[in-house]
Amino acid sequence: CEKIDLYFARVWIPDPEEVWKSAELLKDYKPGDKVLLLHLEDGKDLEYRLDPKTKELPHLRNPDILVGENDLTALSYLHEPAVLHNLRVRFIDSKLIYTYCGIVLVAINPYEQLPIYGEDIINAYSGQNMGDMDPHIFAVAEEAYKQMARDERNQSIIVSGESGAGKTVSAKYAMRYFATVSGSASEANVEEKVLASNPIMESIGNAKTTRNDNSSRFGKYIEIGFDKRYRIIGANMRTYLLEKSRVVFQAEEERNYHIFYQLCASAKLPEFNMLRLGNANNFNYTKQGGSPMIEGVDDAKEMAHTRQACTLLGIFIHFFFFFFFFETYIKPISKLQATNARDALAKHIYAKLFNWIVDHVNQALHSAVKQHSFIGVLDIYGFETFEINSFEQFCINYANEKLQQQFNMHVFKLEQEEYMKEQIPWTLIDFYDNQPCINLIESKLGILDLLDEECKMPKGTDDTWAQKLYNTHLNKCALFEKPRLSNKAFIIQHFADKVEYQCEGFLEKNKDTVFEEQIKVLKSSKFKMLPELFQDDEKAISPTSATSSGRTPLTRTPSKPTKGRPGQMAKEHKKTVGHQFRNSLHLLMETLNATTPHYVRCIKPNDFKFPFTFDEKRAVQQLRACGVLETIRISAAGFPSRWTYQEFFSRYRVLMKQKDVLSDKKQTCKNVLEKLILDKDKYQFGKTKIFFRAGQVAYLEKLRADKLRAACIRIQKTIRGWLLRKKYLRMRKAAITVQRYVRGHQARCYAKFLRRTKAATIIQKYWRMYTVRRRYKIRRTATIVLQSYLRGYLARNRYRKILREHKAVIIQKWVRGWLARTYYKRSMHAIIYLQCCFRRMMAKRELKKLKIEARSVERYKKLHIGMENKIMQLQRKVDEQNKDYKCLMEKLTNLEGIYNTETEKLRSDLERLQLSEEEARIATGRVLSLQEEIAKLRKDLEQTQSEKKSIEERADRYKQETEQLVSDLKEENSLLKQEKEALNHLIVEQAKEMTETMEKKLVEETKQLELDLNDERLRYQNLLNEFSRLEERYDDLKEEMTLMVNVPKPGHKRTDSTHSSNESEYTFSSEIAETEDIPSRTEEPSEKKVPLDMSLFLKLQKRVTELEQEKQVMQDELDRKEEQVLRSKAKEEERPQIRGAELEYESLKRQELESENKKLKNELNELRKALSEKSAPEMTAPGAPAYRVLMEQLTSVSEELDVRKEEVLILRSQLVSQKEAIQPKNTMTDSTILLEDVQKMKDKGEIAQAYIGLKETNRSPAMDCHELNEDGELWLVYEGLKQANRLLESQLQSQKRSHENEAEALRGEIQSLKEENNRQQQLLAQNLQLPPEARIEASLQHEITRLTNENLDLMEQLEKQDKTVRKLKKQLKVFAKKIGELEVGQMENISPGQIIDEPIRPVNIPRKEKDFQGMLEYKKEDEQKLVKNLILELKPRGVAVNLIPGLPAYILFMCVRHADYLNDDQKVRSLLTSTINSIKKVLKVSTWEFSFLRHELSCHDLAIQIYQQLVRVLENILQPMIVSGMLEHETIQGVSGVKPTGLRKRTSSIADEGTYTLDSILRQLNSFHSVMCQHGMDPELIKQVVKQMFYIVGAVTLNNLLLRKDMCSWSKGMQIRYNVSQLEEWLRDKNLMNSGAKETLEPLIQAAQLLQVKKKTDDDAEAICSMCNALTTAQIVKVLNLYTPVNEFEERVSVSFIRTIQMRLRDRKDSPQLLMDAKHIFPVTFPFNPSSLALETIQIPASLGLGFISRV
Repeated sequence: CEKIDLYFARVWIPDPEEVWKSAELLKDYKPGDKVLLLHLEDGKDLEYRLDPKTKELPHLRNPDILVGENDLTALSYLHEPAVLHNLRVRFIDSKLIYTYCGIVLVAINPYEQLPIYGEDIINAYSGQNMGDMDPHIFAVAEEAYKQMARDERNQSIIVSGESGAGKTVSAKYAMRYFATVSGSASEANVEEKVLASNPIMESIGNAKTTRNDNSSRFGKYIEIGFDKRYRIIGANMRTYLLEKSRVVFQAEEERNYHIFYQLCASAKLPEFNMLRLGNANNFNYTKQGGSPMIEGVDDAKEMAHTRQACTLLGIFIHFFFFFFFFETYIKPISKLQATNARDALAKHIYAKLFNWIVDHVNQALHSAVKQHSFIGVLDIYGFETFEINSFEQFCINYANEKLQQQFNMHVFKLEQEEYMKEQIPWTLIDFYDNQPCINLIESKLGILDLLDEECKMPKGTDDTWAQKLYNTHLNKCALFEKPRLSNKAFIIQHFADKVEYQCEGFLEKNKDTVFEEQIKVLKSSKFKMLPELFQDDEKAISPTSATSSGRTPLTRTPSKPTKGRPGQMAKEHKKTVGHQFRNSLHLLMETLNATTPHYVRCIKPNDFKFPFTFDEKRAVQQLRACGVLETIRISAAGFPSRWTYQEFFSRYRVLMKQKDVLSDKKQTCKNVLEKLILDKDKYQFGKTKIFFRAGQVAYLEKLRADKLRAACIRIQKTIRGWLLRKKYLRMRKAAITVQRYVRGHQARCYAKFLRRTKAATIIQKYWRMYTVRRRYKIRRTATIVLQSYLRGYLARNRYRKILREHKAVIIQKWVRGWLARTYYKRSMHAIIYLQCCFRRMMAKRELKKLKIEARSVERYKKLHIGMENKIMQLQRKVDEQNKDYKCLMEKLTNLEGIYNTETEKLRSDLERLQLSEEEARIATGRVLSLQEEIAKLRKDLEQTQSEKKSIEERADRYKQETEQLVSDLKEENSLLKQEKEALNHLIVEQAKEMTETMEKKLVEETKQLELDLNDERLRYQNLLNEFSRLEERYDDLKEEMTLMVNVPKPGHKRTDSTHSSNESEYTFSSEIAETEDIPSRTEEPSEKKVPLDMSLFLKLQKRVTELEQEKQVMQDELDRKEEQVLRSKAKEEERPQIRGAELEYESLKRQELESENKKLKNELNELRKALSEKSAPEMTAPGAPAYRVLMEQLTSVSEELDVRKEEVLILRSQLVSQKEAIQPKNTMTDSTILLEDVQKMKDKGEIAQAYIGLKETNRSPAMDCHELNEDGELWLVYEGLKQANRLLESQLQSQKRSHENEAEALRGEIQSLKEENNRQQQLLAQNLQLPPEARIEASLQHEITRLTNENLDLMEQLEKQDKTVRKLKKQLKVFAKKIGELEVGQMENISPGQIIDEPIRPVNIPRKEKDFQGMLEYKKEDEQKLVKNLILELKPRGVAVNLIPGLPAYILFMCVRHADYLNDDQKVRSLLTSTINSIKKVLKVSTWEFSFLRHELSCHDLAIQIYQQLVRVLENILQPMIVSGMLEHETIQGVSGVKPTGLRKRTSSIADEGTYTLDSILRQLNSFHSVMCQHGMDPELIKQVVKQMFYIVGAVTLNNLLLRKDMCSWSKGMQIRYNVSQLEEWLRDKNLMNSGAKETLEPLIQAAQLLQVKKKTDDDAEAICSMCNALTTAQIVKVLNLYTPVNEFEERVSVSFIRTIQMRLRDRKDSPQLLMDAKHIFPVTFPFNPSSLALETIQIPASLGLGFISRV
């Protein structure tokens, strides 16, 4: 602490409440300072004064990165406050109750049930190194078990602590671990018996105290025995210092031993009726404490557990009756003496009974097998100090002094061995030696010696004994003191604290006497158990001595009384309690010294039994008393911090420069340390490790943190500068972009404004134009209307006026014409005269002027100058006048034309008017009559108008009513439409909701069914696995019994295999019943019948019916043929030529058969081709297996038809030769027979061929016409030909009709196709109107229906074709048989001369040799050899490399196929039984077998067993690599640094030669995959195996992560995610991403993500809850509690955040189990994938040694 030279250095200062309080230094410390300025964590400042005498500085705090370590020795500063703070942080913040302190396991009682003791936790710790997993009682137990097996040395686990600290529970869990891991060497369930001893001993030795509800009131040492294979064979128990005084006295709030209250709670049981039990408050010995009940404990149930344990151990229940017995003893003494005597006897009896029960428990746990080694579990009381301490506390503290001495020596020894192993100079460490205190107690004239001596004195008392103590030890021994105010007490300075003992009662408790008469009465009791208890009892020293109370030691064998005279028996003394306890303690220490000890120190965190509440004062007291701080002090005195060179190099590589790094890492570490730590005494270099003094690791961590902080600052500076530059550039670019877009937007807006303005102007223009035009049109229309009426009116007026004027004009015309002509003539004459006069006058004047001008030259010039212009003007004027003239002429011409037309019109009008006038005169007569009629019509019109008006009024009213009704109906209709639309919308929504609900429900039900199916499969497969295990166990026991009972004799002995054979037969028959669908033979042995298959029975019945029908048809055909033959024989005398005609008939039949065969063959080929084309894409559809079966049958039928064809050809040639030999005269058959045969022919080609054959066969070259026609043969031939022609014509007509029918059928088919097309279009249109989801569903449903119908049609066609083929085959056989019969009949009708002339050759029909049919034949006696070569002695690697995959299975299948082909059921059954038994034998012996996994020849159960065996083999190979490769190895080097470790080193994460890496796992997975592929394993099974392997990887990795605090960090999460990504990449490379393997890694992925995500705010909590859906609540909380920063830059997870997570996840319903079940095996399903390998192509290699089988 002298090096404190920095601000804010953190220290620990004493505090009366919290024991130690943390503070920060506000001012540098300088030597000589007496006051330190400190800043407390609560915000207050404090002046801390140093002790002027010692001048000790405060303890320094460890860096935060070291807080919460698994091992206290990993702390850089080792002192009391550091230990206390580390324990508190682990217990309160991380909820961890176990912590290592060097070789000691510190266990803090949580007062709460924790899920960390299940069998999954035991399996997780089994086989692990102690430093690799988090601290746990199981880790200590595993270390003891491993050292016992490795070092072959007995072990001891010493569990100590004060009452209520959890000693008994810790010892119980340690024994449970041994019982679970090791198992038992026999079937006696020894491990269960060992565990069953706990409830018995707790019931009779545990009681409720103020500090503990289940306090052990005795000490015990249990030795668990193991055999050479380290399996439990038995146990033995030793007990110490039972508290007998509790039997007769209990303090307030305490109880007597549990057994009494258990008996009272079970008083109503019938077997306890005679005990007259009642409530515990009714008995003096059970009601003194006033607390007969324990909260949360049911004494009746505990009594049932106790009785169950007694039954298991064979301890009869009659010992319970001993608690209530009655014996008579009369002696006159005082009441006080009687009470004391009663209590003393009760205590004595209970002690004897306790000892008796312990002896019987030991007898039950005793084993006859020799014990090879043992592990002892010592559950003993810890150091005790109360306000009043008596003899019991003295003995307890004496025992703890001995145990502490043994502990100190062991720790010192380990330290010395470590130093010597590393070749470091050993300097003696000054540690506390409590030998003086032990000498004070047990040496000669020590406290116990003086106590025993005083007990022997007749008048010895507690006071005299106290005076002897003062005289002997006071002022002579520094550890012995006398209280100032008492002469009846003494003080001993123990290793833990000073304890004051009251001398009162020491002598009585040490004597522990009882009345001799009472013992005699008990010995003479009729209750058989009492003499047994007291048969070796020693006599009391005095009949008048007072009763004793307190504890007494119990040894395994009670001491025997000394021999002597009977009179001296009462005077002799038995051994005192102190003497017995000292002897037992010496024996215990000898046992412990002969074993390797393991220490468990139990700490009681508070006195109120509050869960996870830490009282620093109580914890410090117990830490001082249990020796934990002494271990820390011993470690701190030397070199507590120890690093391997590799770990130091990896951790502090950042403190080295590149030039400092050498190839020799050891020398590199030395060079760096010499530069970093100048004082060489602060460290030492060992052989493999570097040893540091206390505080040096903290100094190095500070240097490392400073270096990393500087690097981080530089990185942050660079990154922030880069980020700001990027941000500036991004902002500048964004601003430019924004400006560009804003300006563009503005320009677009302006352009848009201009466009809108222009558009508005245009719109206004057109709108205004439209309105004006509309207004103009309206006005124009109105004007036109007005004009039309006005013009009409004016026109009419004008017409009348014109008419009047016309008449006047005619008159005026003539008058005015005459007047005008007259006036014109007069005027013309006058005008002409005037003109002449005027012109003459003017001409004279002009002439006079011209004459004057002509005389003037200037005038002439002027005239000459303007002459040209005037001429031009005149010319222009002339031209214009000409043009005007022309126009006038044109107008005049037009006017003349108009006038002429008008004149003509007027003339015509005049004529018309004249005619009209005449007509008017004629019509005037009719006007009167018409006026009369008009008057009548007017009346009628008025009447009609009135009627019309009334009708119109009614019509208007009706129209109005109708319109009103229509409007009402329309409104109602609109309302109805709205309601309809609303209802339709509601219906659609409800349908949608119902559809979604149904779909969700269907999906959920489907998932649930799948889960149920998987669960059922899993249960079935687990049961199958258990059955196979029991079967193997049964076989083993059977073999053992055979070996034990039967003496082996020379020669071969047949083993009984009835059980396995029967089982295999049953399995085979069940498998056949499940998988076979084709008909098979139903014959079975008479001794055993299987259940009848109804489907098979119905098929066979149907087949029999068809065969009977075909038989009947054939019989009728045969009868008809026989009648024809008889009829032909009857006519043979008249027409002997019929024989030749019959031969011709047979030739026709042969040709018919041949054509039929050809046609059938073609149809079969077409059918096969069509089926292969149509069925190719539907191999997986229903009917595919039937298709394959039919194809095989069709192929065989085709081959058979080829053979029959050759036979028919041969028969034809033979018959032709016979025909030529016979040469009958008459070759013409009966016309009726020929007619019948021809009528049977359907094809015209066949008829033509038959006709040509008939002409050729009827042609006889050796005969002339006369000979041929001598009996009217030509006429017969002519008649036959005519009939044949008629038949041919009728056949052609029928053929034509058939063609027409076919065309009609094709047209109908076309029509149906059109309808189908229309229907498809309608469906398509309907589907297009549907929503996408419903559209897809409808299309899928339609497609499924269509495919199903097509499949059914195809299956029906196949069945029909199959029936037709079978029928034709039978007909072919019948025809062949009839042909043979006809040949025989022909031979009988041939004369002997003809036979001699032409002998008939025998018919030899050579058959076509068939090819290999894929079957193998073997003899019955070669069956065992076949099974042996293919199964038992076959090497899997040889199969994979040299042979095709699954070749043994193919061979066995071909053998079974041949046996089935022969209908040899017994041979099939025998071969399958032998195969099943051999495979089971291989599975039992071998651990690496793939050969039979591909083909399920045997039962489904056997295939499941093979799969589970394969998974177990792969798991055993892969599991040792998982933790090292996935967690410990640093795949990304340098990401996670190694933190300081304590005494128990964990496995290094640096890859050494022997460690596994991720590449090791990937290589192993590649090996698994390649082996499975080489053995031809089904791809679906490979996917399931890979999924199982990935589940194991994920489960084991996650389980270890949850049990290892050092692995829960941010950097480790990144390592795990990288490793998982590599596994996913492997899946992608192998095309196994759809195998479901990736999903099994989801919990591990989420755990890695949980380590890396931010864990501070409520939003982070919400994100974590939504992200970690594959993890349970317990797993999430565990990971958060275990999260440990590796560097100072990381932060721990706060307790409030964890509570927030728990509150958010409280409604989640998941398993409370912490670990995943790594032994879980997914249920396997075996897909049906037909093999593509043809059996005919398989070649059997000679290496298999199967020369005794033949191909068929």
